Amino acid sequence: MKLVVIDGQGGGVGRSIVAALKARMPGQQVIALGTNVQATTAMLKAGADAGATGESAIRYQCRSADIILGVTGILHANAMMGEISPGIAAAVSLSEGQKILVPLERCGLMIAGVGKQPLDGLIRQAADMAAALCSQNA
Repeated sequence: MKLVVIDGQGGGVGRSIVAALKARMPGQQVIALGTNVQATTAMLKAGADAGATGESAIRYQCRSADIILGVTGILHANAMMGEISPGIAAAVSLSEGQKILVPLERCGLMIAGVGKQPLDGLIRQAADMAAALCSQNA
């Protein structure tokens, strides 16, 4: 299965998602996709197997992704202080891959029924969801 993690800004959330995925599924390949070099680098340091940076790379990789992980803002054009371009948001939305999103209110999206929870717990849940999807398709 092709797992991609998308992040921007400093890459802190993406780094944590990659680390959680690698802890849960050490043999699973994870591709880091950053909107900038700092985000990609942070995810690679956390153990991502490959990485690419920028809108073109994100759009290309989303076409064949089985699972896309990131914060809710990756679906929202101009989220993350403008780093999520309309093209990136469309690529994520249009991908046939499963999306596992971590809700962060600072991305400008609030989801009813989801209360404030510690970020590390949400990231663990995202990794568990990805692991369950991977085991279903193994």
